[in-house]
Amino acid sequence: MIIKMSVNVTEQEISSVAERVRECGCQPHISRGVEYTVIGVVGKVEAFARLEALKAAPGVEDVVRISHPFKLVSRQGRDTRTTVAVGDVIIGGGDIVVIAGPCSVESREQLLNTARAVRAAGATMLRGGAYKPRTSPYDFQGLGVEALMFLKEASEETGLPVVTEVMGTEDVEIVSEYADMLQVGARNMQNYPLLRRLAKANRPVLLKRGASATVKEWLLAAEYLLAGGNSQVVLCERGIRTFETDMRNTLDLAAVAFAKELSHLPVVVDPSHATGRRSLIPMVSRAAVAVGADGLIIEVHPEPERALSDGPQSLDFDGFADLILRIKEPMPGLATVGVTA
Repeated sequence: MIIKMSVNVTEQEISSVAERVRECGCQPHISRGVEYTVIGVVGKVEAFARLEALKAAPGVEDVVRISHPFKLVSRQGRDTRTTVAVGDVIIGGGDIVVIAGPCSVESREQLLNTARAVRAAGATMLRGGAYKPRTSPYDFQGLGVEALMFLKEASEETGLPVVTEVMGTEDVEIVSEYADMLQVGARNMQNYPLLRRLAKANRPVLLKRGASATVKEWLLAAEYLLAGGNSQVVLCERGIRTFETDMRNTLDLAAVAFAKELSHLPVVVDPSHATGRRSLIPMVSRAAVAVGADGLIIEVHPEPERALSDGPQSLDFDGFADLILRIKEPMPGLATVGVTA
C-alpha cells in the first residue's frame, strides 16, 4: 500500500499518518520527493482495509493498494523515479553512467593504469573485483583486502567512485570502508542473509539479476533491501542462462524495459557478462541504451589476452575509448544519448 501525501503536507501530519500505520501493525517507509512525500506501507493485507480510512486524514491525498508482491520497489503510487547517488555520480538522472574496469584487480599497476585510461576515455565509475566467486576452486579468487586498497588509491587519484562485489555478510564492513557502492553478484541475488545485512549498510547497492531468475524474483530481491531500510538500489541485467552455447549468457533486453515499467529503480546493463564476447559489446551496449538502460558496466583490461579472469569479454583501452564514442553517436530514430563525463 502507498499513502500519497498532499503537496503542502506538514511534518506533524506525516508523523500522525506513520503512527496510525504502526498502530495497525504495519511498517511505514517514508520517501520524500521533490513535490510529494509518499509513505509505503508493508504489513499484513488484512490491515489495509483499516488504513484506507486514512484517505480522510489531514495531509493525505490518496491511498493506493499495490497489486505486486514487491510493494516498495513498485512504480505504483509513485510520480518520480529513484535516482541513486554514488559519490558525485547520479544513476537514473537522465545521463548514461558508464562503469568500467577489470574483472579482477590483479596488481596495483594494472588497476591504476586501467583507472587512468577509462577516466580519460569518459567513464564515470570504476569497477574491479577484490573477491571473485569462481566456478572452479582452482581459478584466481581475487586479492581481497589488498585489492580494496588499490581500488581506494585509484579512486582518490582519478576521482572515480568505486563499485566492487561483496560475497558474504562477514565482508560487508571491510568492503564498505574502501568502496562507494557494493555489488551483489548474480550468484548471490537470493542470498537473503546478505541482502538483509546490505539493507543496513550505509552504501548504495548494485543488484545483479541471477542467471536463472525471473524479473519478479529479481525485484523481490531488491524488495529485501528497501524493506530493510536501504532505498539506494540499482538493478543490473547481466544476461540469463538459455540454450545458447556460443555466448556466455543471453542478454534479456526486454527485461530491462520490463523492470523499468514495473519498478522506479534505475537499471544498468552488463554487456560483458551478457555476451562473453568483446566483439559484441559495442552494439549490445547501444541496444541497451536504446531500451532505456540508465548505465553500462564494462570490463576493461590493459592486456585482455593476459587477464586472470574474463579476458575474452574484456575490452582493451582503445576498444573502450571507441565504445564511448559509439554510445554518443545518434541512432536512427532516436535522440542523441548523453553520457556523463
